[in-house]
Amino acid sequence: MTAEPRTRAQPMQAEDRKAMIVDAVIPLLLQHGRSVTSRQIAEAAGIAEGTIFRAFGDKETLVQAAIEKYLDPEPLREALRSIDPALALEHKVRAILYLLRERFNSVMRIMPVVGPQRPPIPQARGEFAAIIARVLEPEAEELNWPPERVAHLLRLLSFSSAFPALNEGIEFSIDDLATMTLVGIAGSSPHVGSPFSPDPRTRTSTPSIPTEASCS
Repeated sequence: MTAEPRTRAQPMQAEDRKAMIVDAVIPLLLQHGRSVTSRQIAEAAGIAEGTIFRAFGDKETLVQAAIEKYLDPEPLREALRSIDPALALEHKVRAILYLLRERFNSVMRIMPVVGPQRPPIPQARGEFAAIIARVLEPEAEELNWPPERVAHLLRLLSFSSAFPALNEGIEFSIDDLATMTLVGIAGSSPHVGSPFSPDPRTRTSTPSIPTEASCS
C-alpha cells in the first residue's frame, strides 16, 4: 500500500506570527512583569528565540505590543454594545457594572508592567459614556439624571470598587453596586420636590448638613 505523500504545512504569515507571539507573552507579563525573558516567551509560543527578534526587533517592542493589545478598549465597547436595551433596567445596570469592573480589574493587573504612560484620552471616556447612555435610553424618563451622567456614575463606581487601595478589607459585589446605583443608601431615590432633588429649582427646602461638632 502506497503511503500518501506528506504535505508541508503552510508557513504562517508574518502578522499572524506576531499576533501569536503577543498572545503568548501577555500571561507571562502578568506573572513576571518586564523581567520575563525571551527564552520564556519562546517556550510559551513554541518558537525559537530568534523568531521573536526577527518579528519585533527587540523585547521592549514586543512588550509594548502586548500591553497595547491587552489594554485595547474595543472588546469592552463591543460587549457594552451587545447589551439589549430592551432588558429591564436592573439587568442592564448589573451587566454594565460587571463589564466595567472586569475591565478595571484587568487594567489594575497590568499597571505595574505599564509604568508611567499617558492617561486615557477624554474622547475614549466619552465614547464609553455614549454607548452606555444608548443602552439606558429607554429608561431616560425614569432616571434622576440624564443617561450620560448615569454612565459616568457607573464608571466611577466600577473604577473605585476595583482600585485595591480603596477596598482593603472591604468588598462590594456587583449586586451591591447595582443596589447602590438603583436605590441608593437610604431605601429610595430622590423624587421631584424632595429636599435632595438633583435639580435645585425643585427643592422644597435646603437640607441641614450635620457639622463636625454635631457628630461628636
